[in-house]
Amino acid sequence: MAKRAHGTVAHQLIEGHLVEGVPEPGEEVGLRVDQTLTQDATGTLVMQELEALGLDRVRTEVSVQYVDHNILQADERNAEDHAFLRSAAHRFGLWYSKPGNGVSHPTHMQRFGKPGRTLAGSDSHTCAAGSLGMLAIGVGGLEVALAMAGRPLYLRMPQIWGVRLTGELPPWVSAKDVILELLRRHGVKGGVNRILEYHGPGLAHLTAMDRHVIANMGAELGATTSVFPADGTVRDFLRSEGREGDFTPLAPEDNAAYDLEEEIDLSSLEPLIARPSSPGNVVPVREVEGESVDQAVIGSSANPGLRDFAVAATMVRGRSTADGVSFDVNPTSREILQDLTRLGGTFDLIQAGARLHQSGCLGCIGMGQAPAVGRNSLRTFPRNFPGRSGTEDDSVWLCSPETATASALTGVITDPRRWAADVGLDPTEQADGLGPPRRAAVNTAMLEAPLPPEEAVRVDLDRGPNVSALPELDALPDELTGPVLLTAGDNVSTDEISPAGARALPYRSNIPKLAEFTFTRIDPEYPEHAGRTEGAHFVVGGENYGQGSSREHAAITPRYLGLRAVLAKSFARIHWQNLVNFGVLPLEFEDPADADRIAKGTTLRLPDLHRALGDDTEPLVRVENTDRGEEYTVRHSLSPRQCRIILAGGIIPALAGGALPEPGA
Repeated sequence: MAKRAHGTVAHQLIEGHLVEGVPEPGEEVGLRVDQTLTQDATGTLVMQELEALGLDRVRTEVSVQYVDHNILQADERNAEDHAFLRSAAHRFGLWYSKPGNGVSHPTHMQRFGKPGRTLAGSDSHTCAAGSLGMLAIGVGGLEVALAMAGRPLYLRMPQIWGVRLTGELPPWVSAKDVILELLRRHGVKGGVNRILEYHGPGLAHLTAMDRHVIANMGAELGATTSVFPADGTVRDFLRSEGREGDFTPLAPEDNAAYDLEEEIDLSSLEPLIARPSSPGNVVPVREVEGESVDQAVIGSSANPGLRDFAVAATMVRGRSTADGVSFDVNPTSREILQDLTRLGGTFDLIQAGARLHQSGCLGCIGMGQAPAVGRNSLRTFPRNFPGRSGTEDDSVWLCSPETATASALTGVITDPRRWAADVGLDPTEQADGLGPPRRAAVNTAMLEAPLPPEEAVRVDLDRGPNVSALPELDALPDELTGPVLLTAGDNVSTDEISPAGARALPYRSNIPKLAEFTFTRIDPEYPEHAGRTEGAHFVVGGENYGQGSSREHAAITPRYLGLRAVLAKSFARIHWQNLVNFGVLPLEFEDPADADRIAKGTTLRLPDLHRALGDDTEPLVRVENTDRGEEYTVRHSLSPRQCRIILAGGIIPALAGGALPEPGA
């Protein structure tokens, strides 16, 4: 008999916030949410959803609206969104982080993160806050809106995957190489329906921001979240931020047991790099040395710490970047830029030829810094999906700051260990000034606190012409018949469903306009075909459909165009939930080979849907291929609560129609 996992940090966090359900793997549980995080690329929809829900004021301990994605103001649209978000933060009682203050995840960690708390964020990298001993989960914006309204966050109870760390990282190997090692071992689906919990003696050698690097890219494994204990290292971090009073110790119990276990000897790791165009395509840097480099970018939420910039500054001190290489630096928060400047690192980077940009996501979401077609761009970012950089035919590699900087100096992909040996840079010099400061340059000038309730109620939403209303969602009919407008392979990302980048992102709050970009990276004619199709249509996908970003636009714009069901071999967690939230039925093939028998243009018929969604014992749906005269069996994995949501057409109509009673009712 398999042992039952217990006593882990993740179990303590879940059991301490459990509102509904039994925390057994696969069972749906409802969790109380303490904090929420929204950013501007997803936040405009969240604020519209709060308005649709009739919320008067958020009911969480802390909710923060960050502006960090759409900060490249090429015209008036992003500025209009910022004004709308600021007014909504004032109206509903949120903190507001101004453009240029910093990327949401490290900024939240610095200013608001607390051990023992839960955090729901409308960004898939919300999981980075697990570095502080939080249960931090990226979800769709509508779920964040519901959490703000005081409703539980629902999820399938994951397995707890214990990752024991031993040893100490060698010189020129850093936290990025730890998570790349897990991606090398397990790929982009290895963490699906799992929480990664890190423990063991190796933790003593990882700072809080090192842990942030590792927790952040747990999203690339498909994990529900990642969790670290709240120990002395976390206390030191909070002390440096002037928030030691927010520290609460949190550790696994002495007899803690995990559903799955793995070990990483940190001392055995070497510099790693993810080749184009998947975070799971990981190889040792030494195997690809000599490949030409045209761009190297450091920063982003995946490598946000002071040491990630300071190590680059140390490496370039007294040197110049190679001819033909653009070396871009994206400070991740205003505070970190101040601390780096105080160390002298900003001067070193600029003198070496670095291009210093404003604090924000920028190139990570395709907002500027787009590379030349087919030219290699090395980035410390979390993702390198095709076209995400803003260049359709891009060639983006993911690596550590050490590898990116060494390569910027040489003009070719370079193992930083070999580079250091060639230039005679002693490993002890690498560590100069890299530890967390005793006192960070705490800067709250660009944070606006929530207004008092008596002032908030008088605020009108500042709605510019680019801010549309949410589309109305109709109930699911008993039968769906329509064409398959798109077929896709494995690992389709939300970047391919609803693209990021400077062309599309400014329309995040304008659903009719944004819908014109839907699936265009796979089929440029999809929006036009959907517009000409009366009634429902379908999409057929492969494994891990919808990986990547939490953006619910990848569910709502296809729904706006008439998509009513996606039939796939398997789904990524967040997108699967987003489809449900907006009344799109996610179905998995019983026989994955059946997916390959359905061609684009095929007419499908799905009968008796109300029966299938009302039968807890037999969650099967019959699919008729009327062109070939074939039948397939697909399965839904919806809870009874989610079935009611789908039948109503989405969460908002379900709430309006009384299909979702108050928790515990």
